[in-house]
Amino acid sequence: MFLAENSDVVDVLLVVDVFEHVPDYMGFVSKCRSMGTFKVYHIPLDIHVSSVLRNTFDRTRQDIGHLHSFTASSAIATLRDTGHEIVDQFYTDGASGLFRQHPSIKRAMANIPRRLLSKFSVPFTARLLGGYSLLVLAK
Repeated sequence: MFLAENSDVVDVLLVVDVFEHVPDYMGFVSKCRSMGTFKVYHIPLDIHVSSVLRNTFDRTRQDIGHLHSFTASSAIATLRDTGHEIVDQFYTDGASGLFRQHPSIKRAMANIPRRLLSKFSVPFTARLLGGYSLLVLAK
């Protein structure tokens, strides 16, 4: 469904790993608000301590096409600033899924501290080591 061409309102609009690729992401998310009764957003959390220390933003932009990067709080702020009401949210562990699809020693080693720390606090682990996205249900 292309937002500019279709004015139908759906019950649930899925916006999965999309708006970090859109130049005017605030305008895009604002338009999404009126397209569905409920919206499900899946947002990669590319800003974390590890990404800042390793300076991975250029590589993420070049290799994956992420024009914008988010933390959990900046992703939620984006949705609220565009008029969304947050119904629920939780973290998804993309790093473990990536390891299962493309196993490597490097990914296995990175997942060890992530797995251990996540037993205590997933939000802290996401802020420190990354590897997570945020799944948000909004009205």
